[in-house]
Formats: sequence, C-alpha cells, structure tokens
Amino acid sequence: MPLFGQEHVQRYRETDGEEGHIWQKGSKVLILTTTGRKSGEQRDTPLIYENYDGSYVIVASKGGTPEHPAWFLNLEANPEAEVQVLADRFPVRARVASGEEREQLWELVNRQWPDYSDYQKKTDREIPVVVLERA
Repeated sequence: MPLFGQEHVQRYRETDGEEGHIWQKGSKVLILTTTGRKSGEQRDTPLIYENYDGSYVIVASKGGTPEHPAWFLNLEANPEAEVQVLADRFPVRARVASGEEREQLWELVNRQWPDYSDYQKKTDREIPVVVLERA
C-alpha cells in the first residue's frame, strides 16, 4: 500500500525522505508546509514535484475537482512556506506560473505524472502550476 496523507508526511520526516520521496509510478515527492489561512497553524502536504531551473514545481490539481486544494489557498493567502526534499528543509516563496512558462512547466510535470492531463479534463478551472523558489 503506497504512503498517503499524514502517514506519508510522518514516514518521510522520520526517514529524511528515504521512505516517501519516490512514490507511485516513480514520481518524486516533497513535503510542503504552509500556514493555514484561517487557523494560522502549520499544514504539511506531500506533493509530487519536478525540478526546474533551481526551483521546484508542484501542481494544484486536487484530482480534477472543481475547487483548489487547501494548500494552494493557503499559499494564495501567504506565499511564504517551507519545503522538505529528502533531508533538506528550506524556506520558499510560491508563485503561480502563467502564459508560456505555465505551458512549458505543464508539459514538464506531465512527464512526471501523466494523470494531470486527465485531471484537467475533469474540471473547468485551469489547474494552477506553482513554482517554489528558495527564499
């Protein structure tokens, strides 16, 4: 059974990513820590990522549901966050890619997780592609 949710976060943290960094279909996973826009509490989310020009790219797909995932709404409210990739933990600033950059990154992340294209077909919203840049 593959890791998922908070169990994924816990095993990733306990093993510095030895367990949980490589996930289904060989995809790479990081842990994103955002500040809850309502609660102010720290929220950890395991997310598939791709490297891009010294940054990390994640996708706010939520499986193609009509609404954005909570972690994305948290980043909209406060783009300052923390990321863990393997044993490396560091602050980041998030921004949403647009235009030609978004298209380029969309292709990149779809090579990592081809299901994103299927998720996009399931929803009318444009699924955000988020760039996490080291702060």
